[in-house]
Amino acid sequence: MAAGAVDVPLEYVRLGLRFDRLESGLVDAYTGEKRIRAEVESEPAPTPQGLRDQARALLQELEVSGLPADRAGFIRAQLTGLECSARKMSDEPVGFLDEVRSYFQVDLTLGEPADYAAAHAELDTLLPGEGALAERYAAHRRREECPPQRLGEAVHALSSALRDRVRGRYGLPEAETVRYEIVTDKPWSGFNYYEGDYRSRVAINADLPHRLSQLPHLVAHESYPGHHTEHCRKERGLVERAGHLEHTVFLVNTPECLMAEGLADLGVDASIGAGWGPWAAEVLGDLGLRFDGHLAERIAAAAAPLNRVRQDAAVLLHDRGADADEVAAYIQRWSLVSAERARQQLRFLTHPLWRAYITTYVEGYDLLHRWLAARPAGQDVADRFVRLLDEPLTPAVVTAELPAG
Repeated sequence: MAAGAVDVPLEYVRLGLRFDRLESGLVDAYTGEKRIRAEVESEPAPTPQGLRDQARALLQELEVSGLPADRAGFIRAQLTGLECSARKMSDEPVGFLDEVRSYFQVDLTLGEPADYAAAHAELDTLLPGEGALAERYAAHRRREECPPQRLGEAVHALSSALRDRVRGRYGLPEAETVRYEIVTDKPWSGFNYYEGDYRSRVAINADLPHRLSQLPHLVAHESYPGHHTEHCRKERGLVERAGHLEHTVFLVNTPECLMAEGLADLGVDASIGAGWGPWAAEVLGDLGLRFDGHLAERIAAAAAPLNRVRQDAAVLLHDRGADADEVAAYIQRWSLVSAERARQQLRFLTHPLWRAYITTYVEGYDLLHRWLAARPAGQDVADRFVRLLDEPLTPAVVTAELPAG
């Protein structure tokens, strides 16, 4: 680095830590030197306008930094998201679709009701009986609910089984550990708190019912091969071996979130693949917890198009001007959930920090699922997926790698 040149990766980390002083929780994880955080904490209180200007200045410095293209592209994408967050904090007018584009490098469109209706028709076939489909679907989900007092036991069994799979396919640092805890009064179902040194604390929200067939996805998403595995491998590879300081901080409402959530939602596909339902039924069956794994897998595939309803709800709320009652009714109708569950989803969609975040799950999974399916002929899923775990990819880079059309 030339004398007097700005250390862009370091200043990016400092900037991210300053954002957390204005919006606690915007730093999802920090594994860098305590000294750097302490220095930021001792600075005068930041202002949104000041952080906006710092983000813009760093974007200019990035152009003359001499960083390799992949590092520069990653930091540029992150700074663009941060600059938008600062404008939002300053109460500058930012349209919701522009906000999402700045955060996550994707453009949103509403889903097709015809696709939702087709999913309903397939679920109707899989769940025969009397009464409305929503009632039969709710009854099926209730039959699969894990007894609350056995939730921890089930999670640990699945975590151990998935960990064995991931160690074999992807490798993990010997010292890695995940600690699970049950929490309440949260707007999400599960959350990974990565603590550095290959350790995670995973919180699971007991306010929501957890279905036996959904638990493998939750554990895979948060731990193996999802968030915990990604953090471990990037800490060991990008930070410790390559010295890429920018990966010591993980920031909410930036493109890395869409990559991380899409990766995590592919966790069962990447670790188990087809047949995950019977596999999970066998693991949980050893505990005396039983569900029909074959049926669960077919229902999950049939219901997959309905995942986009949550993003529609955010667009209707924040871009189309619909009120909360209208949006709750929309969620109930197309997602086939109860009024209570619809309101829980609205809580997440209206949270100041998380209101745009649903896109990371919907568009993240869609983008990375297509990218994984488009792997070169003869390439194993694991060989493709490991790039997500190890490389500083962005949504724009992944999109560019997709076949034309």
